[in-house]
Amino acid sequence: MRVTEDSFDAPPWAMQLVVRAEKAAPPAHSAVCAAAAAAVVRLLTDPRAADPEGEWHARVHRWESGRIRKVARRARGVRWPEVQALPGVTVAEEGAEVRAFVPGPVDEVPPELARLQVAGLDLAEDEEPKPPPEPPYAAIALNPDVPMTTGKAAAQSGHAAHLLLREADAPGLAEWIAGGPRVHVHRDIPWRRCVERAAVHVRDAGFTEVPPGTMTAIGWIVTG
Repeated sequence: MRVTEDSFDAPPWAMQLVVRAEKAAPPAHSAVCAAAAAAVVRLLTDPRAADPEGEWHARVHRWESGRIRKVARRARGVRWPEVQALPGVTVAEEGAEVRAFVPGPVDEVPPELARLQVAGLDLAEDEEPKPPPEPPYAAIALNPDVPMTTGKAAAQSGHAAHLLLREADAPGLAEWIAGGPRVHVHRDIPWRRCVERAAVHVRDAGFTEVPPGTMTAIGWIVTG
């Protein structure tokens, strides 16, 4: 298990995640979490980040050398197209859109991101859970006993997908990455049984919303 927020770096580094949340048609809570998780993985597997010669590689490596802090923000209206010009990867998943940005120090956030609200993103669920996609995909579950806003849950889902990418067994990982990588956030699952079988477990540092050491999310890879 890994604690996933930076408490040692000065200043800490973080990956910013921006959720598109239009007033007229807001996305569902679980869809945002799935899109955030997929955006994190797609940025980390992008050649610009994964290739040692890639333009993003040094910043990603510096960030991963500490703790994998992520900060979720929301954008609507003109703010959403504004942030598309910044280095990152946008993912549309299950009706939600999230952009993951190349990590950097939290005191050097670009103004287009700094003006976006961090706290208060809390969205409703769809009435009926969406079925999972065809394998391979990453399955993520959030702790049903730990209330979290959508922004917090999106960051925790991103952590789970990140840990799957770095720590999952090689055969399942290769199949997942080659297939998308797609993500599905499960609802109404037998949490304790899934904890025992999960490949990764996320524990939070406790800076926001939950006590330190709280298990917030788990993840595993589903293959055909």
